[in-house]
Amino acid sequence: MVVLAYDIGTTGVKTCIFDVGETIALLGAAGGGYPLYVLPGGGAEQNPEDWWSAMRETTGKALARAGLAPERIEGISFCSQMQGVILVDRDGLPLRRAMSYMDQRAVEEHKKGIAFGLQIAGGNVYRLLKSLRYTGAASLSVKDPVWKYKWVEAHEPEVFAKTYKWLDVKEALIARMTGRCVRTPDSAFAALLYDIHKNGWSKPVADMLGVKFDHLPEIVPCESRVGVLCAQQASELGLAEGIPVFGGGGDASLVGVGAGAVAPGDTHIYCGTSGWVGTVVEKSMVDATANIAAIVGAQEGLYNYFAEQETAGKCLEWVKDTLDIAGYEELMALAEEAPIGAGGVLFAPWLHGNRCPFEDSAARGMFFGLNLDSGRAQIARAVAEGVVYHLRWMLETQDKKTATGKTVRFVGGGALNDLMCQMLADCTGRAVETVADPQNVGSVGAAALAAVGMGIIPSLQEVKPLIPAAKLYAPDMAKKPEYDRFFELYKGLYKANRKLFKAMQG
Repeated sequence: MVVLAYDIGTTGVKTCIFDVGETIALLGAAGGGYPLYVLPGGGAEQNPEDWWSAMRETTGKALARAGLAPERIEGISFCSQMQGVILVDRDGLPLRRAMSYMDQRAVEEHKKGIAFGLQIAGGNVYRLLKSLRYTGAASLSVKDPVWKYKWVEAHEPEVFAKTYKWLDVKEALIARMTGRCVRTPDSAFAALLYDIHKNGWSKPVADMLGVKFDHLPEIVPCESRVGVLCAQQASELGLAEGIPVFGGGGDASLVGVGAGAVAPGDTHIYCGTSGWVGTVVEKSMVDATANIAAIVGAQEGLYNYFAEQETAGKCLEWVKDTLDIAGYEELMALAEEAPIGAGGVLFAPWLHGNRCPFEDSAARGMFFGLNLDSGRAQIARAVAEGVVYHLRWMLETQDKKTATGKTVRFVGGGALNDLMCQMLADCTGRAVETVADPQNVGSVGAAALAAVGMGIIPSLQEVKPLIPAAKLYAPDMAKKPEYDRFFELYKGLYKANRKLFKAMQG
């Protein structure tokens, strides 16, 4: 089976073509970028038309690199960023630009909706407990989708009045392709309005938070065939009309699948623009104090215990550009010149606030311990170590609720560099495995879902043997005590500066 998978990320699309059979083999791929519009007051938006333009540009390139005619594509699937807010009209067309998961403008809506009265973990006790009872999670972050939805209602009533359905990123593209408005369970859960007991929208929680229930679309399984590619959209993409389009999944669901972490207890770590730690678990669980929840994934009956870091690889990109370094490999070669601890320099990677293990949209990045000997190498090393320290912090926070894997799969752009992989192994004391193509694992997961939907693969549990480890990084336990010392100092940075972060925001 030949599958076309679109991975709609924060900064660009990766369009991949796979042959799914005894293995999942990449035949051809192409990437295209688009802007993130950063607005005053914490706004972060994207234009769905930019996503579509990038898909049009990259589809033909991927086909050419695969050496395939458009008629060879047998299915289309998606992996995408999550927790966006795209409000569409009855024709499935966006009424405004998409609000990104990074958008944090809805401070007043968050305060009025849940951050008031007697609180636990920053949420009103009654509303928190009710949310947990129905959904297994709660909208405790100002960046959570429901507050963006409420922000539009408060600030753009003319848009809100025209709204037919509230979709997420991939669903907006599926609606454009097929004319059908749906959500997959993982996407519905990401809105924090999904009843995990009834496997549908939670009307009690929607009513409590002031969400119009008729704005919530039909929920379909991730592997389901939603519809077929319509004629106009096929022409625009350079594809054949009538190709089956599958529900796909969000990046938090499918990156783990594409990494081969699909069985209970499997842990994967992702370092792309953002970063996260995900562990497959068999029941709903939440750590409200650390903002970690077991989220609904692509596999029915299983959850991803998920801890998110707002900016991970983005920090590496930032320091690369700031130091005017040509590329990622050059940055890490520079970092390798400095010792563990970066000459006494620590970096906090909270360039756009943070979610876990503390939720604070006011938190910001910082260097601590700069001295006269601090140069480019020390700064580069400190940023890389800061990202790794935070990933370790989330991993160890997960350990308080469930057993995480002693061997972890490391994926995303951060997994392309040997030093970064070895640092993660040495710092955590875990064996770290990478796969052959760590940047395309979301697309691999999307292709696997389409294959399940077509009956080529019996279930996602059968994916793991098809995605073997390409490299293994064993931890050097002699180095771990050095990392341990700086890690303990790192964890103290937020507590020591929490009030200052808030004061800086005014």
